[in-house]
Amino acid sequence: MIALAAGVVSQSLARHLRLPGIVVLLLAGVALGPEGLGAIDPRTLGGGFGAVVDLAVAIILFEGGLNLQISRLRREQVAIRRLVLQGAVLTLLAGAAAAALLLGWPLERALLFGSLVVVTGPTVIGPLVSELRLRTRVSTVLEAEGVLVDPVGAILAVLVLELVLAPTRAGGAAAELIARIGVGAAFGFGVGFALARLLRIRRLVPEGHENIFVLASVLLLFQVSNELAEHSGILAVTLAGVTVGNSRTPVDRDLREFKDQLTVLLIGLLFVMLAADVRYDGVVALGWRGLAVVAALILVVRPVVVAFATRSSDLSVRERLFIGWVAPRGIVAAAVASLVATAMEQAGIEGGAALRALVFLAIAGTVLQAGLTAGLAARWLGVQLPRREGAAILGAHPLSLLLAQELREAQLPVVFLDSNPQNCHAAEQAGFPVVFGNATEERTLQRARLQTVRMAIGLTPNQTVNGVFASRARELFGVPRAIVAVETLGSGMVADLVREDAAEVLFEGEHDVERWEVRGRHGEVALSHFEWQPPEEEADEVEAPPIGERFVMLSFRRGRATEPVTTKYRPKAGDRVAVAIHAPEREQALAALAARGWRAVEEEPALQRDSATPAGVLEA
Repeated sequence: MIALAAGVVSQSLARHLRLPGIVVLLLAGVALGPEGLGAIDPRTLGGGFGAVVDLAVAIILFEGGLNLQISRLRREQVAIRRLVLQGAVLTLLAGAAAAALLLGWPLERALLFGSLVVVTGPTVIGPLVSELRLRTRVSTVLEAEGVLVDPVGAILAVLVLELVLAPTRAGGAAAELIARIGVGAAFGFGVGFALARLLRIRRLVPEGHENIFVLASVLLLFQVSNELAEHSGILAVTLAGVTVGNSRTPVDRDLREFKDQLTVLLIGLLFVMLAADVRYDGVVALGWRGLAVVAALILVVRPVVVAFATRSSDLSVRERLFIGWVAPRGIVAAAVASLVATAMEQAGIEGGAALRALVFLAIAGTVLQAGLTAGLAARWLGVQLPRREGAAILGAHPLSLLLAQELREAQLPVVFLDSNPQNCHAAEQAGFPVVFGNATEERTLQRARLQTVRMAIGLTPNQTVNGVFASRARELFGVPRAIVAVETLGSGMVADLVREDAAEVLFEGEHDVERWEVRGRHGEVALSHFEWQPPEEEADEVEAPPIGERFVMLSFRRGRATEPVTTKYRPKAGDRVAVAIHAPEREQALAALAARGWRAVEEEPALQRDSATPAGVLEA
């Protein structure tokens, strides 16, 4: 319980300090362990410690697989496949050579060390990639390698351990390796497919039980797979996560959020306990030679492995250099190192404590190196995305074209997404880039380069589609602002997004977008600009006429900044707004605006505007 609480507090502290979470977790483990305050000693748990580690790793790797998108993996499949397979073998051999040459370790112990540092840490890579906002190809390769190489590395480590314990069983070990991969792959894909199908059957799993149903299934999968082929469960849960994550289910967003929070909890618990389990006199005893091994992993082994594995791939030289610089080890390396060291001690083989100490030194060193220098390396090599700016607008009709025009005049880039050819043509005629396709599909969103925009605006007559677009833009591409047009908020997905502050309501309130679309086609929409003046305190309050569908506030300009109007907008003196007005109700609209403090301003001549007024819209 102490480790659990310390893990959560440490990760919260790391976020405030803008440090890699694992750094603070390792420090907390040292401070609370037997050589610190003595509050945590994992060895008192006996065999229960290994069980806790196994089950936590199963959940962490399932969550990692859940977030891998096959559509992205396909584009970089050559580099990923080579890094996971060829790279794993090369890292094992090169890491073993470094330990044997620099520390003088016997071959068996050196090979065990090499197998343990094969894995990179998805729990470290994920937050790092997200914070740095790397280009899609680089982030895809790093994240996929981090998740997929973990089961490969763990199985390799166990295989090498068995060869060390029983050197004469080389043939049997190879057969067991094939069996583990086969059982893990078959059970992983099979159970993942079954889970996805079950979650699609309406009401089969009672509402509210979906997350715990999946959790229980994953843990059962892990155990059953291990019973059939020892240590195959880690591969099975990873592949099950990939299968479920790429199958659209009604509970997809809730499942990801639940697993993400659970993973953060378990990562904190494991790192604190595993760090407390290391005897740091063993780390000190390694001396400068131990540091030299870690330096060799960072400066020699990783760059050479990446150069070999990514040869003839589509990755540029700069992208390959960055991938070769970033390879932090994480929770799986620590967990398997603890398992291997314990097995060595039980078999009476020397060096288990030193092996565990060197692995933890490698974890600490690679995490610090990646956490402190990856940002500088990304900027120097130019693998970061450009600063987020502008907007992606779903729905290219007259109202959205007017909003886009206002944003463009403020030098904000705008891209449209639409599946209607006529709408796309109108947007192109107005000079805007357009992506044709279904905007709820990831490949369409990728073509629109949503990773570079600051706002995702759902502006179609279908508010559910608007909500799905905004939600996927935030979840898949980290778009900071999600804005949706609604006819009536009521309840449902969009209402949930707004209530959770995950989306804002576009315009000054609810509007019937379809009605405005028809008006625009019939030339009944006029564009005007107004400036807000605070009412005098002495003036008597006059009830403002209702807005109805007489006008829509599109955007406001404050100083040099122009933003879409949302229900969160509060006017200040000097603000200017662009307003779409229903021409037949112009007088009533002006009266309603004047009663709210808005005064019409003189319009700029049409010839001075950056682009022509959209078709069907009148110049006020």
